[in-house]
Amino acid sequence: MTAHMYDVLIAGGGPAGLSAALVLGRARRTVLVVDDDKPRNAVVKHSHGFLTRDGIEPMKLRQIAKEQISKYQQVEFEKDCIDSIEKEGSLFLSYTKSGKAVYSRRVIIATGMKDELPDIDGLDEVYGKSVFTCPYCDGWEHQDQPLAVFGEGKKLLKFAAIIWNWSKDLIVFTNGRSPVSDEDRRDIQNHGIRLVETPVKELVSEKGMLQSVVLENGETISRKYGFIQNSGQHQATNIPGNLGIQTTRKGGYETIGHGLTEMKGLFVVGDAKNAFTSLIGAAGEGYEAGVAMDHDMIHEDWEKVTHR
Repeated sequence: MTAHMYDVLIAGGGPAGLSAALVLGRARRTVLVVDDDKPRNAVVKHSHGFLTRDGIEPMKLRQIAKEQISKYQQVEFEKDCIDSIEKEGSLFLSYTKSGKAVYSRRVIIATGMKDELPDIDGLDEVYGKSVFTCPYCDGWEHQDQPLAVFGEGKKLLKFAAIIWNWSKDLIVFTNGRSPVSDEDRRDIQNHGIRLVETPVKELVSEKGMLQSVVLENGETISRKYGFIQNSGQHQATNIPGNLGIQTTRKGGYETIGHGLTEMKGLFVVGDAKNAFTSLIGAAGEGYEAGVAMDHDMIHEDWEKVTHR
């Protein structure tokens, strides 16, 4: 099998990976971006909070980025997934699921997270359309509307307080799982928020738009939109872990600085590093990692000439 050689392999074609590809392409680096074109945020109609692109469709943002990067001909795109990565001396040898072998001097993991939603009947139909995870992404559009919060555990109060900032017409559903402490219950209720601890039977919707929450005791509660405290997010790839990179308590891979991990040449950026970054934050991290690894390769190449 013939392995292609690049300066940098980027696993993941979201804002972090594409931003890194842009800065590296401008630095005259040969780059391969491998992505399956199935982003986590494909379920939402609009992406918010990205300066100059507020409200853009997620796939449109990618399209514009690829069009702008296309003039840097040393950047290539492959619709595929990275299946495994090995370290061979100073190089990385990566294999795609389709069987392509790629050598690279550096690797950026920008694969983000995947969701595993709570087991609530009807949630799949409304997720990304009228029930969301990020209030900073979707709170403005649903301010002062009848909102539902689905959550549990120690972080429930903090999450409810955040959503309360966008609407005081708020009901918190714990789905009958972990009990709420007396202190948190009083705090929630003192802010005029109804707390429902009865298990949820189903979410009723029409064309993805939430209409009501039906409880197991038969009660039906009208709601128009909702936010999930925990979408069951987990790493989209185990490759850094297979290379010995540990995860933080938030679930992101540990890095030292600028996205660099303890393995020389291996970078992790965006949600894969932070669990949650935001689109514009991920783009910033991709740029930062691209500059850092280019500086590293420049120094490496300079030293080779110096020590001839």
